Amino acid sequence: MPKISEKGIAMPASPIRKLVPYADEAKRKGRKVYHLNIGQPDISTPEVALNAVRNIDLKVVEYSHSAGIESYRKGLARYYQEIGINISHNDIIVTTGGSEAITIVFMACLNPGDEVIIPEPFYANYNSFALQAGVVVKPIVSSIQNDFALPPIAEFEKLITPKTKGIVICNPNNPTGYLYSKEELEQLAVIVKKHDLYLFSDEVYREFCYDGNVHYSAMMLKGLEDNVILMDSVSKRYSMCGVRIGALISRNKEVIATALKFAQARLSPPSFGQIAAEAALNTPAEYFKGVYQEYIKRRDFMVEALNKMEGVYCPKPKGAFYTVVKLPIDDSDRFAQWLLESFEHKNQTVMLAPATGFYSTPGLGKNEVRIAYVLKVNDLKNAMECLDVALKQYPGRTL
Repeated sequence: MPKISEKGIAMPASPIRKLVPYADEAKRKGRKVYHLNIGQPDISTPEVALNAVRNIDLKVVEYSHSAGIESYRKGLARYYQEIGINISHNDIIVTTGGSEAITIVFMACLNPGDEVIIPEPFYANYNSFALQAGVVVKPIVSSIQNDFALPPIAEFEKLITPKTKGIVICNPNNPTGYLYSKEELEQLAVIVKKHDLYLFSDEVYREFCYDGNVHYSAMMLKGLEDNVILMDSVSKRYSMCGVRIGALISRNKEVIATALKFAQARLSPPSFGQIAAEAALNTPAEYFKGVYQEYIKRRDFMVEALNKMEGVYCPKPKGAFYTVVKLPIDDSDRFAQWLLESFEHKNQTVMLAPATGFYSTPGLGKNEVRIAYVLKVNDLKNAMECLDVALKQYPGRTL
C-alpha cells in the first residue's frame, strides 16, 4: 500500500472540527447541541450581497484576473482609504478566503526553515498554513492572567534568531478576543524595524471592536511600508463565510508581484464570491450598527454568566466574538468530548473548542476552552445553563 506523505501525517486536525463526529452522534440521540465551538455567525448576510448573486445575468462564468476582478479591487481600495489605509487596487490580491491569503503570503515571503513568532494562543490553522509552507512557528505565550495582552517586547527579542523572518498577529484576536492597542503595535513596530522583519497582520475582525475601543491597523504604522502585509476576509465582516473571499494587501511591490505568481498558479478566486463581496461593499451602515449591538448584548450576557460559575474566569473581550475561558477541569479535550458523549441537561449539551489546539507549546490550554458567542441570547442562556450543570457533574473537575 502506498505511504502517506510525512507532511500529511504531520498536518494537524482542526481542534475546532475534530469533535464533529461526537456532536453528530449526540444529535442522532436527539440531543440539542449548542455550537459554541466555531465562529459561524447566525447573523444574516447583507441583502445587497445576496441579491447580487440572485440577480446574476451571465452567459459564461469566466475566470477573473488572478489578482481578482478589477472593479472589486478598486472598491476594496476605497473601503481601506475610508478607514485611513491609503492604498490602491494594485496593492491588493483577492484570495480564496483569508486562509489562502496567509498561505500565499507565507510562500511568497518565507523559505522552508524560516521562523515566524506568533503570540499564543493563536488561530489554530496558522500551524497548518506554516506546515504547508515549510515555515517554523515560534510561539510566545500570552496569558489569561493579563487577559492575553501583547507579551513584553523583551520576550520577542529572546526568540529572534538569524532564521526569524516575521511576526504574525491577529487583531482583534481569534481566539482570545483581545484588541491590540496603537501603543502595543508601535512597540511591535520597533522590533520589526530593528530586525527588518515582516509583520503579517490578520485583521478579519476589524469591524468588531467594543466599548469605545478603536481598531488601529498595522498598515497605519509609519516607516514599515515594505514590512507590513495585511490579511483580510469578508467572512465575518458580512457574515458570509461560505463565499470564500479574502485579500492580501501590501505596499511592498515585490511581495505583491511574487504573491501574484502563486495566485496565477491557482488561476483565479471564485467568481460568484467576488460578485457577492463587491456588492457587500455597499452594505448600509445600519447593518453594522445592528450587528454591533447584537454582539455587545451576547458578549455581556455570556461574560457575566461565565464569571458567576464557581472556578471559572472569563476575560471581557474587546473585539471579535470569541473568548478563551479558564475552567475548573483537568483536561479540556477530555471535557469537550465528555460533554458530547456522556452529558445532557434537559436533553441539551454544548460543543466547545479545547484551547489546547490554539497553543503551539505542548501542555498549555489544558484548563481553557475557546467559546464563540455567535448564538442568540436565548440560546446562550440555555448553553450557559448546560455548561454550569456540566462543570458540577464532570468527573475531572478540579475544585
